[in-house]
Amino acid sequence: MAIVAIQDLRAALPAGARLLGLDLGEKTIGLALSDTLLMVATPMETLRRGKFSVDAAKLEDIAAKQGVGGFVVGLPLNMDGSDGPSAQSARAFARNFAARKPELPILMWDERLSTAAVTRTLLDADASRRRRGEVVDKMAAAYILQGALERLRNI
Repeated sequence: MAIVAIQDLRAALPAGARLLGLDLGEKTIGLALSDTLLMVATPMETLRRGKFSVDAAKLEDIAAKQGVGGFVVGLPLNMDGSDGPSAQSARAFARNFAARKPELPILMWDERLSTAAVTRTLLDADASRRRRGEVVDKMAAAYILQGALERLRNI
């Protein structure tokens, strides 16, 4: 199963399973969790990145505890739609994770401008620079996951 297209995601998920959204940064991974009805994405936490095996083990543990049946991984494409180094890194992370947990479907979701949109929202809310730094990654993960959930509902 591994990496799937949006139209195949729902069929690949067990009934009542949640999705975990990932915003993969160089230093952190923002996490967001869907509800069991796949309607709402909620910011969850931000993990400090380490070695892949350690990060993957943390994600597997979270997935098991939260009833996660699949992942939505933000794909940071260039503005022209091409892959840059960040997109290649996200694809590699997804491939490597899929090799560890082939039973969990992974959807790669275009995340262009997600961090900018979240930062703009936080600025509008007058969040301090420190506060923005603490929440931007998990809020970006929620933004990415919510976009995928909305598209999933319209298929």
